[in-house]
Amino acid sequence: MSDYSKLEKCLDYQFKDKNLIIEALTHKSFKKPYNNERLEFLGDAVLNLIVGEYLYSKFPKSNEGELSKIRASLVNETGFTKLAKEIDLGSFIYISVAEERNKGRHKASILSDAFEAIMGAIYLESGLEVLKPIMLNLLEKSYDKINLDVLFSDYKTALQEITQAEFGSIPEYKLEKSYGPDHQKEFEVSIWINGETYGCAKGKSKKLAQQAVAKIALDTIKGKKR
Repeated sequence: MSDYSKLEKCLDYQFKDKNLIIEALTHKSFKKPYNNERLEFLGDAVLNLIVGEYLYSKFPKSNEGELSKIRASLVNETGFTKLAKEIDLGSFIYISVAEERNKGRHKASILSDAFEAIMGAIYLESGLEVLKPIMLNLLEKSYDKINLDVLFSDYKTALQEITQAEFGSIPEYKLEKSYGPDHQKEFEVSIWINGETYGCAKGKSKKLAQQAVAKIALDTIKGKKR
C-alpha cells in the first residue's frame, strides 16, 4: 500500500514529501511513533476557512446564521466522510489489524479524520492557494447543489438508514409549535425514535426544522456508539 499515485490523481496533487502523505494516512491504531492527529487538527482549521470564504462568495444574500448552518452541514464528520469516499481514501489508510477486522476503512470517524489530515498536509506543503481549488473541486463534485435544503436532506436520509438498521423503525417528527408573522414564521420540531425523544430544533420551514433536528439525533446516536 505504498503506491499513492491513484490517490494523488484523484486529488490532482502530487506530494513532494512522501513522509507527509504517510503521516496523513496513518491512524493512531497503527502504532507508529507518528499518526495523523496533528495534521487532522490543522486540516480542520484550514477547511473551516476555505469553506467559509466559499460560502461567503456563493451566497451574497445569506446572513451569518444561514452561512453558519450551511458551513456546519459541510464541515463535519458526515461531510468529510462523503468527500473521503469520493477519492476512495479508505483504501489507502494505515490501520491496525484489529481496526481492519472492525471495518475501520469504512468508519466515518477514521475516514473523516484522514480527509482532514490529507488536506492539512497539502496546506502545510503548498499553502492555501494550492489547497483551495482541490477542496472546492471535491466539494462541487460531491454535491449536486449546495444550499440548506439539499445539505440537510442528507441528515434525514442518513438518520433513517441508521434507525431502520439499528432500531427497526423510522424517526417520527412532531411539530411542537410555530410562531412569528406569516412572512417570518419559525417552526419548532421534535424527533422521536421508538417512543424516545432525541431533541428539538427550529427552522424557517417545517422541512428545515426537521432536517436540523435529524442532525441532532444523528450526532447523539453516533456519540453513544463511540
